[in-house]
Amino acid sequence: MKTRPNFLVFSFIMLFLFSCEKETSNIEAPIDEIPLVTKLPQVAINTNGTEIVDEPKINAQMTIAVGDEIDYEGAIGIEIRGSSSQSFPKKQFGFETRDASNEDVNVSLLDFPEEEDWILYAPYSDKSLIRNILLYDLSRAIGRYASRAKFVDVTINGSYNGVYVLMEKLKRDDNRIALNKLKIEENSGEDLTGGYILKVDKHKSPYTDVNSILSAYAPNSSSSGQKIHFLYDTPDEDDITTEQSAYISDYLASFENALSGSDFANPSTGYAAYIDTQSFIEFFLLNELSNNVDGYRISTWLTKDKNKKLKMGPIWDFNLAFGNANYCAGGATNVWAYKFNERCPEDSHQIPFWWNRLLEDPAFVSQLQARWLALRGAEFSNAAILQRVDAYAETLTLSDGIQNNFEKWPILGQYVWPNKFVGNTYTEEVDYLKSWINDRLSWLDTEISGL
Repeated sequence: MKTRPNFLVFSFIMLFLFSCEKETSNIEAPIDEIPLVTKLPQVAINTNGTEIVDEPKINAQMTIAVGDEIDYEGAIGIEIRGSSSQSFPKKQFGFETRDASNEDVNVSLLDFPEEEDWILYAPYSDKSLIRNILLYDLSRAIGRYASRAKFVDVTINGSYNGVYVLMEKLKRDDNRIALNKLKIEENSGEDLTGGYILKVDKHKSPYTDVNSILSAYAPNSSSSGQKIHFLYDTPDEDDITTEQSAYISDYLASFENALSGSDFANPSTGYAAYIDTQSFIEFFLLNELSNNVDGYRISTWLTKDKNKKLKMGPIWDFNLAFGNANYCAGGATNVWAYKFNERCPEDSHQIPFWWNRLLEDPAFVSQLQARWLALRGAEFSNAAILQRVDAYAETLTLSDGIQNNFEKWPILGQYVWPNKFVGNTYTEEVDYLKSWINDRLSWLDTEISGL
């Protein structure tokens, strides 16, 4: 798209910010102090000899110790989780906390709000170990909920299994995805308007009209007849009623029709009547900041609350972001993530046409540019982001997490799918990440100002 005259002031401001050897990188950003710890919380899981499998959850016992204090001790149900990550020897797990009768029970773990469903994410191909936690913390820092997460050491049946990240599972909850709980008997009027959670994602079984909503619009640039499906998450395919599925299907169709129409930029009758624009903008910026190769097309969540518009997010799954993928320009700092389809039109998972179209609206672009500029002076400044990276790396080093993890999994200096960069040491991995971030921010400053 061509640069418009009304953005000349914006461009002048950006040029000023980049003068004096890019002083943006030295901004003292208003972020919270990131505490350093000398010992990670210790998670010990005892399965009594039973193998953990990918469904169903098996019974086990878990203890979480923080220093000399016991944070949790009790029963859990645990299973292997993930998609492509299941091929890695270091498995990640989903688990639910249970009471003495083996019934699900809400508990607080590591000072997180009480819930029963949790994840032990196992960074493996991400040898910095920090890409997911970095994006989740950044998202919450700018006011968008993302899974709360903390580094932990995990031991299974007495054998150390590496550094993990204890995370909240994304689900409807007042302290997670805070939506109205849509009941099965709510099938008319305003009750029918929310809340819904949908996903654009892989699915273990074929997409059908029972488990998903089929978009009427083909993805841009796709070459193999790919289609976009919106999977039911909450209510899921087993619980959603006919009236509820019809409502949310019609709402999505109305949004897409408005977005594709000739009057799409009309603030009253166009796409803006159906979506929370700010959530779309911040979702876009988080994915573009990291050039998330899976962004917009996999692990993509959408919500529709009662009497509210459609929102993007929460964000999810950034282990291949920040230059950690060697396909479809996933490692590049100078490409748009939303243009994935142009680079890989044959991939089975494509990006909806939404983003190209939204960027044709001057009002959307103007809001996006303003939000980017505001964030670059605060949470997205070079200094603020690199401060987080350094704090995570220092915590993992001081706690011996790096040494212990890579003694258990000696993969430094080795290619692990789909690494773009292979460092011989942990320091090289972190230095690559920091250099990549600096280059990415510089490129985005120029490109966003010129949209």
